[in-house]
Amino acid sequence: MSVTKATPLLSPEEIAVRSGQQMPYLHLPVRAELFATRETRLRQLAAGHAMRDFMLFAAELAHVQHEVLQDFPTVALPSDDDLLAAGRAAQAPLPAPLWPRDPAWRGALRRMLELMVPRLAGSPAQAAVQALLDASDDQLEGQAELLLQGAAGLDMSAAPLVAAGLQVYWTHMVLEIQKAHGAARQEPFGRTLDVTLCPCCGSLPTSSVTRLDAGGSHFRYLNCALCSTQWHMVRVKCSHCQSTKGIHYHSLQAVATDGAQEDTAQASVQAETCDECGHYLKIVRMERDLHVDPVADDVATLTLDILVSEAGFQPHGVNLLLLTGGEDDAPENDQPGSH
Repeated sequence: MSVTKATPLLSPEEIAVRSGQQMPYLHLPVRAELFATRETRLRQLAAGHAMRDFMLFAAELAHVQHEVLQDFPTVALPSDDDLLAAGRAAQAPLPAPLWPRDPAWRGALRRMLELMVPRLAGSPAQAAVQALLDASDDQLEGQAELLLQGAAGLDMSAAPLVAAGLQVYWTHMVLEIQKAHGAARQEPFGRTLDVTLCPCCGSLPTSSVTRLDAGGSHFRYLNCALCSTQWHMVRVKCSHCQSTKGIHYHSLQAVATDGAQEDTAQASVQAETCDECGHYLKIVRMERDLHVDPVADDVATLTLDILVSEAGFQPHGVNLLLLTGGEDDAPENDQPGSH
C-alpha cells in the first residue's frame, strides 16, 4: 500500500465556488442503466480475482435487481406536503430506518429470489436464496428492520439478498418521486443538514466517485449505499467530519509484468483517509477508468479496506454486499448514518 499526500490544483473553497456554477448537486440513478452497468463491471473485475466466486454471485444479484427494477410494483410515496416539510427541515424525505415500508417491496424481493434460484444451479449460495424465498413476511420485515436500524442479529447469509431488495425498492421510490415532479426539477431532494448522508434516504455512502463533466472537470460525488443517489461533496474534504486537514490517499500498489511498480498516483481506486477523525472512504476515479462503479470497485478492492483498517482508520461508508455481522457493518443511520 502506498500513500500519496493531497496536492489539489484548486482549494476546496475554489472547487465549491466553481461547482455551484458548473454542475448539479445531485445525480439520480438511471433505471435502465444502474444495475446492468454494475453487473457488467462485476463480471469484468471477477476475472482472475481472488473473490471471483463472490463477485460473480454479486453480478447475478445485480442482474435480477435490474430486471425487477424495470417493472416495479406501485408503492406508497411521500405526499407533496411531506416532501415540502422534509425540504423545510433539511431532512431526507425517505429516511431509511423510519420510512413505513410498503408490503410490495417483499413481493419484489421474492420475485428477485425466484429469478436467482435457477441462475445459481450448483452454487452453495442457492440454498441461502431458497431459504429466504421460503421465509415468512414477518421474517423478511425483521431482517430488513435489523439491517436498516444497524442492529445486531442479522442472518448474514440472507443480508446481501435482503439489502438488494431494499436497494431496488428505495431506488424505485427516488425515481418515481423525481418523475412525478418533472425530470428537470430537483426540488423533491435538496441539501440536508448532514451533508455526509444521502439527501434522499439519509443513508451512508458506499464510496465516492469523481465524475467527468463536459468541461473535463472531475467533481466528486458520494454514492448512496441504499438508493444509489449521488450527491456532491468537494474534493480533498473528509466525508465524515468535513475537515480539509490531514487528508491522505492510499492505494494498492500494483506490480507490472516487468516487475516495476505502477504509479500509484494513477490508481483508479483510492482510500481517502482523515487524520482529524480517523475515518476513511474510498474514491473511485472515472478520469482514470471510465468503467469504474462505486459498488463493484469497492468490492474488488477489499484488500485496501483491510490495510487501511490495520493502519487504524474506520470506515465512514458501508457496502451492503459486504456486511460481516458486527453492528458497525450495518448502515447505522443516526439520522442514522455514520460509524
